[in-house]
Amino acid sequence: MSTDPQDRILELLHERITVTPYDGRWPTMYAEEEAFLRNALPKDLVIRVDHIGSTAVEGCSAKPIVDIQVEVKSLERVRTEVVPAMERHGYEFIWRASIGEHSPFYAWFIRRDEAGTRTHHIHMVEPDMASEDRILFRDHLRRHPEEVLRYEKLKHALSEAYPNDRESYTKGKTDFILSVVKHVREQRS
Repeated sequence: MSTDPQDRILELLHERITVTPYDGRWPTMYAEEEAFLRNALPKDLVIRVDHIGSTAVEGCSAKPIVDIQVEVKSLERVRTEVVPAMERHGYEFIWRASIGEHSPFYAWFIRRDEAGTRTHHIHMVEPDMASEDRILFRDHLRRHPEEVLRYEKLKHALSEAYPNDRESYTKGKTDFILSVVKHVREQRS
């Protein structure tokens, strides 16, 4: 594992992608992690904690990594107060640019199990349209199983086409996600 941040991001982007059937343990994994985060993070910093991504949609195939979005009042405070504490708890921290999203940077924490397999991604963001879009997309999938099937088909195809290229996998999902979010926003107006 490289200590250079740019090299480390490249290593992370080339870890194997596996899309698995929905696992009924994912909500419990989220709940346990949310409880830890609410206890470990400064109370006056956290605005909202949400289970996002495909593991938050019952029945949806996904990479077996629980994604959690933590909206915070200050990313600067995350860098100075939260990063050292999370690293002491064994989380890997990356300050990274979003891929295919509106907000340019966020604090990304990776939790792994004893075997070194990713189990959780914690995305700490200041509230913006991109953080709202992630919730809109999740909620839309929860209400529309036909969209889940389309999304699963796309993810399986992308994971086969880009098994070790997470950036291409993510970019390949972007048009689908943006079209769903646009549709949802149009329906609301």
